[in-house]
Amino acid sequence: MLPEFEFLVPQALSEALSLLAANGFAIAPVSGGTNLVVDMRSGRHCPSILMDIGRLGELRGIQRENGHLVIGANSTIAELLTDPLIAQYAPLLKEAASVFANPLVRNRATVGGNLADASPAADTAPPLLAMDAEVGLVSQQGRRFLPLSEFLVDVRKTLRQPHELLASIRCPIPPQKSFGAFAKLGLRKADAIAVVSVAVMVEADGNGRCRQVHIALGAVAPRPIRALAGEKYLQGQMLTPTIISEAAHLAAEASSPIDDIRGSAAYRRRMVEVFVRRLLARAADELAK
Repeated sequence: MLPEFEFLVPQALSEALSLLAANGFAIAPVSGGTNLVVDMRSGRHCPSILMDIGRLGELRGIQRENGHLVIGANSTIAELLTDPLIAQYAPLLKEAASVFANPLVRNRATVGGNLADASPAADTAPPLLAMDAEVGLVSQQGRRFLPLSEFLVDVRKTLRQPHELLASIRCPIPPQKSFGAFAKLGLRKADAIAVVSVAVMVEADGNGRCRQVHIALGAVAPRPIRALAGEKYLQGQMLTPTIISEAAHLAAEASSPIDDIRGSAAYRRRMVEVFVRRLLARAADELAK
């Protein structure tokens, strides 16, 4: 059974922001509801007011804008699988969407909701971190952008303020000489929370050396993180097997996993190393073509 709540249905973004300004954190915005409804049934989260933002067209759409890929927060995970811009510029995000829960959930769950929920195992977070994404937060005072790496603070905690909505996510369009990929380890092939997830984005120069590398990890820390030491080590390097192995080791050292029902901390750390090595090896092969 769900607890009692008031349900608000704003017809425009301006109305939603007005309601937030008046009620603050008493309101829980809901779009797909795939996380919030579960939390309400378990008693973990019992908001007195729900506000349906799923009908707000201003928060939908995927487009290219000023050198960025811009994803509306209300875009569903299923839409990531079919959108041509995602396929062209963010194939690692499409890979993450393909292993997100199951088709029924993918049709309801939104990109913004997955990030705003701030689960350490959020499937969209590692690929978006690897793409150096920013989140757009909107309020009656205007719009501000924060790096996703700063927006995600801790387990189920973000920097969204009571009067704000997460409206969009934007990522720089990757250069032509780049490669991105995602991998997830779960206990099942579907409907599985990540035991470990890894995303990499590698940009190479004309000589095949790494100009820039982003390595993002999920489910191995209180929030999705970047493996900064591994990234720094790879800058200017060729992706040889020895270099890849050391970068993978540094990425594993950046993690701080826990023991839980899905896996031990030692197992998670080991699998971070394995997945980073595999994805970097894929990058080496693709960028050499």
